[in-house]
Amino acid sequence: MDPVNLFVPVYRIDETLAEIRECLEKGWTGLGFKTVRFETAWKKYTGLPHAHFLNSATAGLHLAVRMLKEDGHWQDGDEIISTPLTFISTNHAIAYENLKPVFADIDEYLCLDPQSAKNLINSRTRAIMFVGVGGNTGRLDEVAALCRQHGLKLILDASHMAGTRLRGLHVGLESDVSIFSFGAVKNLPTADSGMICFLDARLAEEAPKWTWLGIDQDTFSRTVKDAPYKWSYEVVHEGYKYHGNSIMAAMGLVSLKYLEHDNAYRRQIADWYDELLCGEPKIHRVPIAPGCSPSRHLYQIQVGNRDERILALNDTGIYPGVHYRDNTLYKMYAYAQGSCPRAMQAGEQIISLPLHLKLTRQNVQRICNSLIEIVNRKELRACQ
Repeated sequence: MDPVNLFVPVYRIDETLAEIRECLEKGWTGLGFKTVRFETAWKKYTGLPHAHFLNSATAGLHLAVRMLKEDGHWQDGDEIISTPLTFISTNHAIAYENLKPVFADIDEYLCLDPQSAKNLINSRTRAIMFVGVGGNTGRLDEVAALCRQHGLKLILDASHMAGTRLRGLHVGLESDVSIFSFGAVKNLPTADSGMICFLDARLAEEAPKWTWLGIDQDTFSRTVKDAPYKWSYEVVHEGYKYHGNSIMAAMGLVSLKYLEHDNAYRRQIADWYDELLCGEPKIHRVPIAPGCSPSRHLYQIQVGNRDERILALNDTGIYPGVHYRDNTLYKMYAYAQGSCPRAMQAGEQIISLPLHLKLTRQNVQRICNSLIEIVNRKELRACQ
């Protein structure tokens, strides 16, 4: 049988090449006309007031922390409450700025538990980093209320949340800043890029300077039709080369056109999984929070003897993934090891089942049949 992989990106190739061709014909492949168009299209789609296109979501997470630190006059050693169940970029973004990630435990949605976060707030807490794992909103509204109550900034790592809505509104309006990923295997795929969306217009206006080395005007804005290139500019502060480019924006513009359709099909696949796995006591399906219409970037389950069961699935030509290992198992965050028992347990049990647009009902049936047979075996091959 053909292998069934976790992710298989889908691109509308002819449309995408046409968008990219325009960049090549104009001779403008860097930051410029396509990035501006994509930012405008993203704001229209999400309803968010501001958007700035970046070369990755990791750059966006760092930028969010850096700019909030600068604006709030935070000190080295101040704390941001975060989750240990995430891709390492989330917590590295905090560490980049000599701030300390303080780990709260997770809830049944695999998202940050608001009560656990509340218990960690102290005089050095400056923000909470919330991760919408798999596109799930978890208790995001409760965490937002907690931030307002304690005067904390809310950073939304929305890397999985392109198209996720909470009570009808696209996520991001409840957060001081939200960061979206458009990496190669994300719901809105490019080769690699992201978007940062500040609610504060002042910070949104400053973001382009921070992503272009502190220069007060980017090259595109200094290029006026039928006028000479303006070579003079000011460097107002240090910054980074984090801006996106027109090739990636061209890919994003096409992907955005199909995001609603694609997410609807991803939800259909998830419904098939729910239907076929319902009633299996050894397979725990991670629920979706009330009021959430998720992007369904991931379909996650929890099982015992996870590693052995993944090996057994591999033997049948099915290749799931794991999202994620508990970050406190990594050496640099080991100071918090054992502090988040639910995250530790989930990190040992989670499987992300294949979820992409090329899956059929028959594929999902095959995956579920294999999984059910494997979890009910008395003996499994040991994981080395």
